Amino acid sequence: MTEQMWDLAASWGTEERMNEIEALMWRSENHPRLSSTICSLMLFDTSPDWDRFLAAHEWATELVPRCRQRVLDPLLPVGPPAWVPDEAFQLDYHVRRTRLPGEGTMAHLLEFAQTQALAPFDRTRPLWEGTLVEGLEGGRAAYLLKLHHSLTDGLGGIQLMSLVQSRTREHTADKPRAEPRASAHPANQLDLTTTVIAENVRRLPGLAGRAVAGGARVLTGRSNALGEAVRYGSSLRRTLSPPPATPSPLLADRRGTAWRFQVMECELADLKAAAKLARGSLNDAYVAALLGGLRRYHQRNGVDIEDLSMVMPVSMRKSDDPMGGNKFAGAYFAAPIGIEDPVERIAVLRGIVLTLRVEPALDTLSLVAPLLNRVPSKVGQIAFNLVGSAAELSASNMPGVPHPVYMAGARVERVFPFGPLPGVAVMAGLISHDGTCCIGLNIDGDAITDLDQFMECMNEGLLEVTSVVG
Repeated sequence: MTEQMWDLAASWGTEERMNEIEALMWRSENHPRLSSTICSLMLFDTSPDWDRFLAAHEWATELVPRCRQRVLDPLLPVGPPAWVPDEAFQLDYHVRRTRLPGEGTMAHLLEFAQTQALAPFDRTRPLWEGTLVEGLEGGRAAYLLKLHHSLTDGLGGIQLMSLVQSRTREHTADKPRAEPRASAHPANQLDLTTTVIAENVRRLPGLAGRAVAGGARVLTGRSNALGEAVRYGSSLRRTLSPPPATPSPLLADRRGTAWRFQVMECELADLKAAAKLARGSLNDAYVAALLGGLRRYHQRNGVDIEDLSMVMPVSMRKSDDPMGGNKFAGAYFAAPIGIEDPVERIAVLRGIVLTLRVEPALDTLSLVAPLLNRVPSKVGQIAFNLVGSAAELSASNMPGVPHPVYMAGARVERVFPFGPLPGVAVMAGLISHDGTCCIGLNIDGDAITDLDQFMECMNEGLLEVTSVVG
């Protein structure tokens, strides 16, 4: 690990409090309908050395204190929860080992993963679990890492896993050790509550002063604040309005209680080539493939559809931001599912995404979250459910490592991401890993009952896009 990587790793999850978005996901969770569990499934070419595997996690949890911290809620909803050390932390509770029965096929592995993902976290412990799964066909193994979304977003999860991965199979000796950090944590819920109330009281004069100064600038005409407010209001109306797409009759029965994990993959170079041909991005080509598969699924079931309501997480991270945490916004739009030409579909998506990224009110949820966090959690659950149910498809894209990596002597061959189902019928995630696009699908089994037919259509949609060049 380079000195720069060491500095970044040491800053992973150093905030002492949740931000407002993380607090909203934590307080509004209502399992399984409003679950905030995210997973990544790594496939190994062989079984890792168990002792080295455990030692790597021991080292990483010392390096990243967040992995040994639990959540402390205030007695009243006056502010976000705090992260405090779990004095009873046990590594063997969080890192487990199991063996798949039978032939150990990929289908068996995905069934195991979706079952584990649906099990809620113990909210009194650190919010992560890792399970080494052995007994896969061909002598291979897998690792299921399960995180609560209040810990981090998908990109932060990839950063976390990079800390325990190596560029070689051999053991890395003399790894740098974490220095003890002096940090004051609230002793209990009452201590946290009084501290947060005092902080809120101290902020009031500053907030009032800024409001008065802003009003004065508008009245004296020395600022274009009024025009900016009008533009922001127009953007707010666009971002808060439901996507202008007719709901799909095939995806209407969405309850989010039956998770079905499926995977697809393709060569990274093929997806990039398709994107380049249409002057789009890798993400545009990826979303175009998903839409192509969904269009086929509707056609096979006798449904004509032109647009599909969709949400796409947009990373708000800056290059110098510390690792970990949640820094994203959700962009809602009507996806052009009815365009049959994949190149045209990619190009249209490029225009839509570029427009969404410059919306002033893109990060609206960050403005609303503080209000929802200070009312009874049931109100937050209702709002969260309305936001999630506004779309039928969610798709995210995260860059992984471009080179081979290993864990405890086993090579990581694939990394598939799986997000929760916040009201959507399909939650799709893509990680590019060592030249391969690994796509994980979490599918609402209540909305899509014929899984074989659905996956046949989705794979055809991916092949349609990756085949446009050559």
